[in-house]
Amino acid sequence: MSSFDEASVPLTRPARRAVPRRKTSDLVWLAAIAGILAFLYVPIAILVLFSFNTSRSLSWPMSGLTLDWYRKLSQNDQLIEALGNSFYVATFATALTLAIGVPAALALDRLDFPGKGLFRKLVLLPIALPGIITGISMLTLFRMAGFTLSLETVIIGHATALLAVVVTQVFARLQRLPKSFEEASADLGASGLQTFLLVTLPNIRTAVIGAGLLSFTLSFDEIPVTFFLTGRDNTLPMYIWSTMRRGLTPEINAIGALIVAFSALLIIISVLFLRDKSTTRH
Repeated sequence: MSSFDEASVPLTRPARRAVPRRKTSDLVWLAAIAGILAFLYVPIAILVLFSFNTSRSLSWPMSGLTLDWYRKLSQNDQLIEALGNSFYVATFATALTLAIGVPAALALDRLDFPGKGLFRKLVLLPIALPGIITGISMLTLFRMAGFTLSLETVIIGHATALLAVVVTQVFARLQRLPKSFEEASADLGASGLQTFLLVTLPNIRTAVIGAGLLSFTLSFDEIPVTFFLTGRDNTLPMYIWSTMRRGLTPEINAIGALIVAFSALLIIISVLFLRDKSTTRH
């Protein structure tokens, strides 16, 4: 019995010591995660909170709660016009991005052609470049071509910058779509267009919709490219930026809170659509 007891001692002690160490490690990780989330979202929470402050002063503690700043937004004609411009730009930039990005993703996935690797890198390059570089390069091009800066030039600039978003999302979904689906469609006599509309598109539509929503959100909030390509018409982010040069006001907090809510809603919807529901390619 004594030999059994001596042998069992070193086996039981490490197990007892591992429990508090594991709990300590878990607490450290939870604290780190909480710190990261606080760093990211506490400023946004403060912005939303002060949008309900009765005082124009951004001092703590708040003097009370009110919805007056949100009511004043509806009476600001310049802001409403800028909001309409932002919806116009984001809508058509998203449509243009999808019109170019979906065929580009199909070409990358289905076709073999010389320079395919280089083509893929060039398509993805705009998303890696700073927005200021894209804006300056597009401005130079439009000036050389004799184009007048307007909301339409902003649309082209946004579509160029966001093309990689659509290509990467749609290409990833196509990679998981079995080629046997399209082969079966061709064997049954369907044309290439019929196969795309009746087979390929239904299987990638969630990726297309999700990428479109994400592109819309990014275009709606875009500033660097818009700054260089816009003419006399302001978008909402540009209006906010120009207003903030005179100081931060509760109206800015209110419109910022609405943008946060709208952007979060679109991002959540895009994530739901981009969830992988397709089968794995064999």
